[in-house]
Amino acid sequence: MKVTVCIGSSCHLKGSRSVVEELQYLVAENNLKDKVELGGTFCMGRCQEGVCVTVDDKFYSVSPETTKEFFEKEILARV
Repeated sequence: MKVTVCIGSSCHLKGSRSVVEELQYLVAENNLKDKVELGGTFCMGRCQEGVCVTVDDKFYSVSPETTKEFFEKEILARV
């Protein structure tokens, strides 16, 4: 599973660094490093929609406050 987080300027201002750090922690905590590939990218072109995240090319809008819920629902449930 490939998870990509936008780290462009707009998403950075909306907390992408916190989202990345939380996802790194959750992947490690759940021993998923061999199943989940975390990556970063610059602008995904949807700057108004919050921190942009894709899971296997499906788009999601995530915030630092919703990262854990997003991880449980969209990543953990599928692995």
